[in-house]
Amino acid sequence: MTDNIKDKVVVITGASSGIGEATAKLLAGKGAKVVLGARRADKLKRIADEITQRGGQAAYQQLDVTQQSDNDAIVKLAKDRFGRVDVIFLNAGLMPNSPLSALKTDEWHRMVDVNIKGVLNGVAAVLPSFIAQKSGHVIATSSVAGLKAYPGGAVYGGTKWFVRDFMEVLRMESAMEGTHIRTATIYPAAINTELLGTITDKSSREQMQGLYDKLGISPDRIADVVAFAIGQPADTTINEFTVGPANQPW
Repeated sequence: MTDNIKDKVVVITGASSGIGEATAKLLAGKGAKVVLGARRADKLKRIADEITQRGGQAAYQQLDVTQQSDNDAIVKLAKDRFGRVDVIFLNAGLMPNSPLSALKTDEWHRMVDVNIKGVLNGVAAVLPSFIAQKSGHVIATSSVAGLKAYPGGAVYGGTKWFVRDFMEVLRMESAMEGTHIRTATIYPAAINTELLGTITDKSSREQMQGLYDKLGISPDRIADVVAFAIGQPADTTINEFTVGPANQPW
């Protein structure tokens, strides 16, 4: 299915580390043209340079997903540099878990801004192009927290439940409207990324760190799933993937 990936133009948010970085490198190695966005431009440059040195094609731009103008700009970069956009991988996210009683309200709002509004902004930026060309693929990173509730994850889980519903309705409406836009929502479990670094609540951090130290697997495993989704024939969508360590009892 690699041929279905070759020459596709793929925009990736949250591309400076973890799942985004792993996915960028994998897809570029399969012939995709990747456009990388995140807040840390220095890391994006390093990744793009590495891809280019290996014979791949990559562009990058600093991106704050909470700003609609930044999302619009990275889609424009993809079109200016590579002529079109075929896939957007909405992967930026924060997980500062804490009990509600800790009242970390700033973190609640930041999660809503990045995990929910970031997805809305990315889709708003790319949808006109996808509708006009009657093709496109929206892929989003939700979480197993978007499938089941757990203490400490009220707000984070809520943002990921939102992604679940939003992506399913996008799939349904696209099918009804005949725009041939495919969707894939990924629900990762314990994947070793920088995500735990956003947790400021000590007990929540220690609990999650213990889980990840024991069970966590490589972000390359999620990159493989993204490639699998993109690689499907144009008439086929696999709209949900729940992925995690084989030894994690969820």
